Amino acid sequence: MIVSPSVLSCDFGNIERDTKMLHSSQADWLHIDVMDGVFVPNISFGFPILDAIRKHTDKVLDVHLMIANPDKYIQDFKKSGADILTVHFEACPHLHRTIGAIKELGMKAGVALNPHTPVSFLEEVIKDLDLVLIMSVNPGFGGQKFIPSSVEKVAKLSDLITKSGSNAIIEVDGGVNFETGKLLSNAGARALVAGSFVFGSPDPLETIAGLKNL
Repeated sequence: MIVSPSVLSCDFGNIERDTKMLHSSQADWLHIDVMDGVFVPNISFGFPILDAIRKHTDKVLDVHLMIANPDKYIQDFKKSGADILTVHFEACPHLHRTIGAIKELGMKAGVALNPHTPVSFLEEVIKDLDLVLIMSVNPGFGGQKFIPSSVEKVAKLSDLITKSGSNAIIEVDGGVNFETGKLLSNAGARALVAGSFVFGSPDPLETIAGLKNL
């Protein structure tokens, strides 16, 4: 299992400390949630925070854009150190072109689906994707309750990936813990995003290790 702790839940007064903690952990990726207050009803952080995180780790930066007009910023996220750049299906009227632009810059391309968006909408681009991010909560805020139907959605996506011959990894974000993580793993998820579950635990390193071994 690929574990991608969400930096959104870290202590921003000690972002260097928390980044170094994640760097020393069994986490594979660091998940960076970028929100603009337009596409989602919250504002998180942008390039200065991403630049600061990049200075303290060489692990994969798994950048999730919850923003309108993501095409405008693809090159900037590359410059700030993004390794994976995930855009929302719902924010991209020309999704195939957006995916191509991300990959042309040498990043891996991901597409996120909101809870209401069916996986069938990705049929025409699934072979072009490196990652599909299933939102198991409505995007915008951490600490939300897991949507149970997400497990079936992951299973449907896994079937689509297998039938299409795609190599895309299924990632899930929202309400992930040991219990939901096991259900998602059994359904075909290969990467889990966890924010409050990691940073709110008494021992984040042990929690990350537990997710890693699901």
